[in-house]
Parts: sequence; C-alpha cells; structure tokens
Amino acid sequence: MQLRYYRSGHGDPLVLIHGIGSRWQMWDPVIDRLVAHRDVIALDLPGFGASPMPPPGTPPGVASLASLVAGFLDELGVAQPHVAGNSLGGLIALELARRGQVRSATAISPAGFANRPEMAGARASLWLGVRAARRLAARADTLLATRPGRRLALSLFLAHPARVSAADAAASVRALAGAPWFDATLPTIHARAFTGGEGITVPVTVAWGDRDRLLLPRQARRVTAAIPAARIVSLPGCGHLATYDDPDRVAAVLLEGSAGT
Repeated sequence: MQLRYYRSGHGDPLVLIHGIGSRWQMWDPVIDRLVAHRDVIALDLPGFGASPMPPPGTPPGVASLASLVAGFLDELGVAQPHVAGNSLGGLIALELARRGQVRSATAISPAGFANRPEMAGARASLWLGVRAARRLAARADTLLATRPGRRLALSLFLAHPARVSAADAAASVRALAGAPWFDATLPTIHARAFTGGEGITVPVTVAWGDRDRLLLPRQARRVTAAIPAARIVSLPGCGHLATYDDPDRVAAVLLEGSAGT
C-alpha cells in the first residue's frame, strides 16, 4: 500500500517509524543531523498521520504493521534497509529484524518489554490521552501556544515539553486525535510482546530515555534476556519522545546503530 513519507539524504537507507498516534514529523529534530550520512525515509504508519487505512480486513497489530511497512519498502525498491523506531515503531523495527528483513534495527523506548501492570498503565495513559486530544484538537493552537500549556499537555511524553514548538505540538495533538487506526491498534500491544529475539542475526541497538514516564526505563533491563546480542544505550535527561529532548544524542545513536553493516 502507499504510505505518506518524507525522503532525503545520501548513503545507506535508514527507515524511521513513529509510535502509536504519532506521525513521521516526530523525527524532524534529528533528520537534519542524519541526511549527510543516510538516505532517510520517515513514514506515516497505515492509519496514522497522513497515511490511509490499510486494506479492509487487515487485522490490527504489530505483525500487520510490520508486513505493511515491508511491502511499502518493496514498492519503493528499498531492500534490507537499516530501520529505527520509537515506542510502537521500535517494536515494529525489532519485528522486522526478527524476520531478517533489515540490515540493522534501532529501537528507542520500544513497546514489547513491559510487564502486565506496566502495560495496563501505559494503555490507560494512552487511552485517556487520545480522548483528551479529540476534545482539545479544535483549540490546540490556542491551548499549546504557551510553554505552560505544552508542559501540561506533553509532560507524559517529554522530559522537556517546552522544546517542542507551539505549531508542532498542536499538529501532533491533531494527528493523535485524528488517527483512525488508534483505537483498534492500542489493545493489540501486549505485555512482554516481543519474543524470538535470540534468533536475530543483525545488529540491534535499544536506547531508553531515563525519564520516560510512559514505558518505564527499567524495561530496558528485560531487553538483554529477550535479545541477548542487543546493545543497550541510556538517554540521560530524555523522556519517551527523545527526539525532542536531545536530538544530538538520538541522532548519534541512530548513526551508530546503522553503521558498519
């Protein structure tokens, strides 16, 4: 299927995948730091951002999203790219690595490693967040015009909400509110969702913000058991959407994770 995407740069392809309810523009803070070294492809997942819904009858969930992304990349003529993702996008990146469809995978605060109570808390937070976004979307420009407004609205996701511009924050709220596949996708993200990582043969990097309030930093400790060969990186002072909190550090992790293969 056709997806909305942004592409720029030179070098090996690096595909960037956002999390649930987000859009490709969450990578904007790091793209300028990547394009001199990588052919960057940042996409909107099916049913999110500006991409259309998948074909009727497609079951929601990571397996379908990974297959749809892989099919889209085949249509672009991009074979065995490096891939990176945040949150749900991180879980999709790891799934593509498990399938052997990528050259490397970098996951930033990925879903898939929470226990049941943690997953229940994250789901509840996201459920409340999307409903708040739907109520506020029409007034998002006004409500997020101030730093206190952005702090109130975005503190679950960012350690430094004021670093997001008012226009970007409002657009992100509208994207969350308008994502047609959100409600069906959220229940499919299960506790301990990622398995089979011991068979991954490509380089894997998992980075976690040490101030992540949505998927807690302690979940990074479970990655080693699930993916013994993974490289684990801490992102000091970063929340769940680390691209805004520390774009220099995140860009460095993305380049390191996609180097040398």
